[in-house]
Amino acid sequence: MRAARGVWQRDRMSSFLLNVNLDCANPYRLAEFWCEVVGRPMDPDLGPDDEETWVEMPSPPNLYFQRVPEPKVVKNRVHVCLVPDVPREDEVERLVGLGASVVGDHRTDDGRGWVVLGDPEGNEFCVLRSNAERAAIGDPTV
Repeated sequence: MRAARGVWQRDRMSSFLLNVNLDCANPYRLAEFWCEVVGRPMDPDLGPDDEETWVEMPSPPNLYFQRVPEPKVVKNRVHVCLVPDVPREDEVERLVGLGASVVGDHRTDDGRGWVVLGDPEGNEFCVLRSNAERAAIGDPTV
């Protein structure tokens, strides 16, 4: 793939991202949390005893949860970053109320930065500033 004026063009075979996979002890319970985070439903045919479940997004990647026997022990090597529709602080408060925990706070005095949260099983994810917050100060960065 190559960029031409900011648009990616395929000039050879490539792959697309279908799922972001989260290993976990309880796929159903963790999927319920993420359904609330992203405002998407879980497949109604999936249940608490299933070894895997997923949250289908409007377009890929989907969130996929798979039961594994071992607990999470180190920092994620891959994580998702969320851009909320509401101010970052409001979204962080909402997510903590759903069961997330604050892992790291990288907000700066000028409003930039992000907050690292852990989901109920400790998988890290970031909450960035909303598009409106970035546009209000003419800054497209996080």
